[in-house]
Amino acid sequence: MQKEITFQSEAIPYTLRRSTRARRMRLAVHRDGSVVLTTPAWFGSRAGEGFVARHARWLMDKIAFFRGLPPVDPVALYGRREYLSYKEEARALVLSKIGQFHARLGGAAYHRVSIKDQKTCWGSCSRKGNLNFNYKMLFLPSHLQDYVIVHELAHLAELSHSRRFWALVANVLPDWRARRRELRGKRLL
Repeated sequence: MQKEITFQSEAIPYTLRRSTRARRMRLAVHRDGSVVLTTPAWFGSRAGEGFVARHARWLMDKIAFFRGLPPVDPVALYGRREYLSYKEEARALVLSKIGQFHARLGGAAYHRVSIKDQKTCWGSCSRKGNLNFNYKMLFLPSHLQDYVIVHELAHLAELSHSRRFWALVANVLPDWRARRRELRGKRLL
């Protein structure tokens, strides 16, 4: 659903997406300057409008930042060709790193390892023990690749982000907090 707010006499159009999987509101500004607000399905539209209004200054700064960048062909940036050309290289990297860390995290069984072209996350672990990783992990520094792998492997033993989960991660990567902070600064373009 297309919406719009006004900030300092400038209109900021945005797309409102309701998601049954979302647990909180999330604002994203894409390279083309488009803005997307994702909210839990049960949130009212007024809550979303208020959220966008409270973050209007941040939105204007991000939009201005992207306008200042040189134009990029979106097909080359987000294309399926790039994904397909790096998918198997990413799979080899992920399997190698899983081999390196799996036993150190208790060796819990996993079902399948998939390499995907996710837009918002570096990795995930399902209740069935399926491990999913973003192919763009290939372009992260090695210590951040390690963090993503260890994080998802720890979910095989503990699905939530409980104290037990973080203790598992800390046993392998004592500096996990610094790595997590650094990873959060990396963009999934």
